[in-house]
Amino acid sequence: MHLIMQVHPIKIYRLLHPIKKMEKLPANSFCLLSCVLVLFLSSVSAVTDDPQDKQVYIVYMGSLPSGKEYTPMSHHVSILQEITGESSIEDRLVRSYKRSFNGFAARLSQPERERMAEMEGVVSVFRSKKLQLQTTASWDFMGLKEGNKTKRNPAVESDTIIGVLDIGIWPESESFSDKGFGPPPKKWKGVCSGGKNFTCNNKLIGARDYTGEGTRDLDGHGSHTSSIAAGNAVAGASFFGIGNGTARGGVPAARIAAYKVCNSTDCTDDAILSAFDDAIADGVDLISISIGGEEALSYEEDTTAIGAFHAMAKGILTVNSAGNSGPSPTTVSSVAPWILTVAASTTNREFLTKVVIQNGKTLSGRSVNAFDLQGKNYPLVFAIRQVKGNNIFVSRYSFGSDVAVATIINDRTNFATISPHPLSAISPDDFDFLVSYVNSTKSPQGTVLKTEAVFNQKAPKVASFSSRGPNTIAVDLLKPDITAPGVEILAAFSPLGSPSEDKERDQRHVKYSVLSGTSMSCPHVTGVAAYIKTFHPDWSPAVIQSAIMTTAWSMNASDTGVASTEFAYGAGHVDPIAALNPGLVYELDKADHITFLCGLNYTSKTLKLITGEAVTCTGNTLPRNLNYPSMSAKLSKTNSSFTISFNRTVTNVGTPTSTYKSQIVLNHGTKLSVKVSPDVLFMKSVNEKQSFTVTVSGDNIDPNLPSSASLIWSDGTHNVRSPIVVYTDIPDSV
Repeated sequence: MHLIMQVHPIKIYRLLHPIKKMEKLPANSFCLLSCVLVLFLSSVSAVTDDPQDKQVYIVYMGSLPSGKEYTPMSHHVSILQEITGESSIEDRLVRSYKRSFNGFAARLSQPERERMAEMEGVVSVFRSKKLQLQTTASWDFMGLKEGNKTKRNPAVESDTIIGVLDIGIWPESESFSDKGFGPPPKKWKGVCSGGKNFTCNNKLIGARDYTGEGTRDLDGHGSHTSSIAAGNAVAGASFFGIGNGTARGGVPAARIAAYKVCNSTDCTDDAILSAFDDAIADGVDLISISIGGEEALSYEEDTTAIGAFHAMAKGILTVNSAGNSGPSPTTVSSVAPWILTVAASTTNREFLTKVVIQNGKTLSGRSVNAFDLQGKNYPLVFAIRQVKGNNIFVSRYSFGSDVAVATIINDRTNFATISPHPLSAISPDDFDFLVSYVNSTKSPQGTVLKTEAVFNQKAPKVASFSSRGPNTIAVDLLKPDITAPGVEILAAFSPLGSPSEDKERDQRHVKYSVLSGTSMSCPHVTGVAAYIKTFHPDWSPAVIQSAIMTTAWSMNASDTGVASTEFAYGAGHVDPIAALNPGLVYELDKADHITFLCGLNYTSKTLKLITGEAVTCTGNTLPRNLNYPSMSAKLSKTNSSFTISFNRTVTNVGTPTSTYKSQIVLNHGTKLSVKVSPDVLFMKSVNEKQSFTVTVSGDNIDPNLPSSASLIWSDGTHNVRSPIVVYTDIPDSV
């Protein structure tokens, strides 16, 4: 019997930070107890059997068979030989996945792909997608203070290894110096294969390259994310004096392993899956991946979800950025429950660049402007096109001028970016005022000041670019899970990268730079997860995720509309200190996730191939009853009454003898009836489990907004909070 696979359109994956966004590109044989996933890197044009038209496809074979007689590489070769009819497949086989799960990537024609898809044991067949790459003050803002001001477990922290899947790393950065570090942990099984002139050390203990250009970071993004998670404390770090302070990661004593899956243009699925395959087998404790697509994919087509599932099965938590496609709903691309999905929000520090006009009025704009005009006034010229000369160009459009002294633009992003020339982005109201002033004043003049860091009392606020829910793949699973600092973050950078988007015009080279994106928020939560793991090394990925979610700061709606609800921030803003001692946790294991997938209509046969275990899907399993720290349900109708329930079980990790009482807090003017049974939990020992049911009822809910509440279990010391969200079809735009 053959399992027929589907082929899916090519996707583009990128590093997830909006500031340096790249241009969009055009869009098996039977196997014991495993299956083959074939990823194809190709264009979308029609293909033939002509060798010139071979495309690269990926083959994922689920879990590796347990028998010692099975050799993945030999099996991959024999499959290709059978499908292609060729004895030599040297030019066909691109990658082989054989350490943590089974599969390969190969060049195939369309007819060959179709024959491959019909082979016994294949779970899914789809073309390789390309993804997007999606600090001084941020850790202080979250309460994780520098040095001995924060409780730490240095011996265990030094034994913690974070695998970063990104665009590489700059090994010579002071953030990755191994001064004071001992040898790598004995559990480490990785290598330093960073390419020419690349050296690892006792801090940066491993490097692998899947791009062919070496693991060295030529962009800056990979060094930035790595240092946010686990960079050393480096005093005096700044961007030309802006944001001066101590740059450090969440766990400075932890070790880093860099897996380069992106080059300067894109990140491919086959590389990402290879990196997961290696990272799991290398012995990392956590995986941080600030990469994602422009839309959510079903789990069997999402390589990050595939890799993270196998990582979870080995006790490794994967932290992933939510995406930078906000603020529109249904844009979150990381939607698997075994992944901790992170949105981006502001901190209490922001960078402002003031515009001072000759009449004495000062307008506060946004940018990271390191250029100093010495307070000198220049003529202000408002025009559609750039104006040459010794003047300041005032433009309604979001681009700077390289022919004027400076540029003032209309702020369309609400966060500071780096420009290759003096620039300030002022609010729409201030911009209209400035245009009126310029048009009504004879010889208007003004100047743009150097950026200064100021206190932001409105933080935290979810960034406009941060992708929003609801989840389009598992509609009863709330995503994103959490929010963390991702706006105007100062961290390590590559001297070969350009600090601004315009690499042609910006020839500056820096060791530390400022970036914004869910790429930056993701490693913050990775650092928090690692910090928790140093005190609770036996906690599973799900327990760590639960601790982070249930202790989060509650977020108040900063704006009206769906963009400022739980679909923006999930459970709230991460709180590292509180997460060390959550009181109660929601435990999950591999079997729970398999039951969840059964509820999404995955077949027992497919799940057996993926997991390498016998799986029986029985009964009507509701995905919303997954023992997740949040509760969410999509209703089929808006104008009728409803009653739904959520079944949950909590485990006591706090005080042995404790009594938890439930409290319901309604949000956003919600008119829901929420009942908890039982409404009091009596715990008598650590690790004791107790179950409860939450019943939610109501009618005529708002079709444009989720109706939400919070369940809080409190024993007087711990407040274990879970969001409850009920919604119907949310409009695609805000």
